[in-house]
Amino acid sequence: MRIPALGILVCLSSAAMAAENAAQYLDIFPPQSQHTHGSSIIQCPDGSFLACWFQGSGERTANDVRILGARLGEGSSQWSPVFLMADTPGLPDCNPVLYLDKHERVWLFWIAVLANRWECSLLKYRWAENPNGAEAPDWKWQDVIVLEPGQEFPAQLKAGFDALGFEEGMWAEYAPPYHLQLIEAAADPAKRQTGWMTRIHPYTLDSGRILLPVYSDGFNVSMVAISDDDGASWRASAPMVGRGPIQPTIVQKGAGTLIAYLRDSGDAPNRVMASSSEDGGETWSPAVDTDIPNPGSSLEAIELDSGNWLMILNDTEDGRHRLSAFLSDDEGATWKWRRVIEPGPMGGNSFAYPSVIEGRNGAIHMTYSCTSGQGSCIRYAAISEAWVKSGH
Repeated sequence: MRIPALGILVCLSSAAMAAENAAQYLDIFPPQSQHTHGSSIIQCPDGSFLACWFQGSGERTANDVRILGARLGEGSSQWSPVFLMADTPGLPDCNPVLYLDKHERVWLFWIAVLANRWECSLLKYRWAENPNGAEAPDWKWQDVIVLEPGQEFPAQLKAGFDALGFEEGMWAEYAPPYHLQLIEAAADPAKRQTGWMTRIHPYTLDSGRILLPVYSDGFNVSMVAISDDDGASWRASAPMVGRGPIQPTIVQKGAGTLIAYLRDSGDAPNRVMASSSEDGGETWSPAVDTDIPNPGSSLEAIELDSGNWLMILNDTEDGRHRLSAFLSDDEGATWKWRRVIEPGPMGGNSFAYPSVIEGRNGAIHMTYSCTSGQGSCIRYAAISEAWVKSGH
């Protein structure tokens, strides 16, 4: 299904691949009046790129929001016309995530927002056997994922808060402390089994285990959905507890430790947060601040074929006006190279929610939200490690 005009099907730039010493930028469609946000990108087996995002007159309160997509053919300098990827009639569809599994099936994870409230979101997925083609994949299966954190969930929250030495800024007898309210809410099975939302690509372990990062605005914590049977079934890990750690992105150290970097939705200082797992994602340490600035905005980290780690993020404390690439050669102990991706040559004033992959040719490909006085769009960019290292 092709999506009609809105003036969004014209290519603004011509470049689909990054040279060693240059970044390339290409808007998927021109800036327009509808809200466009939360993109995801994968490379298909035929070398083409598939991207998706949510678009409509708002976010969770706008029932016309749906998941749209487009394709960039290998070697092409223009994205395809926009097409429909998913739409739950009468409900907002948000936060899409694409994933290519070991069988070369393409998965789309996303949320349908019930009652126009994030904490009531329903986690959905669909998959197709063939990710190649000109438009949306030919979806073969669709279902919902119901995660069931067990009766131990309240105790897990309490243990995490206790380990952090959680202190409230204010207290009153008629207003229970924040973390105690969350622990009490966690005793309600309906609350702990709904509202888990996607944002970042799944991570696949060498064992074949799939870890789907999810988070809750109701509890302001994160966890992973675990599948050990190629996505046929899913179960909940223990939570990543902290002062607002959400939207986790996962990388793995050579020795096996998993590191989740998280958006900071808590109090000052505004920093990227981190949690770790030593048991394949089953349990996670309390999330604590790193020294990397974060204004409360989504980020993504990946392991490159070179062994280096790459992080794409807003590296400020006060806004989404700058998007940068960080590169580490010591598994995140330090980030030796940093280079600004945006503001780029096409202008704009907000660049956020990056989705990043390494292509088969070694180039780094990403999509992100771009908003300016001209409107809103999803922008594609391609860079290289050499480009990041040659920056300042």
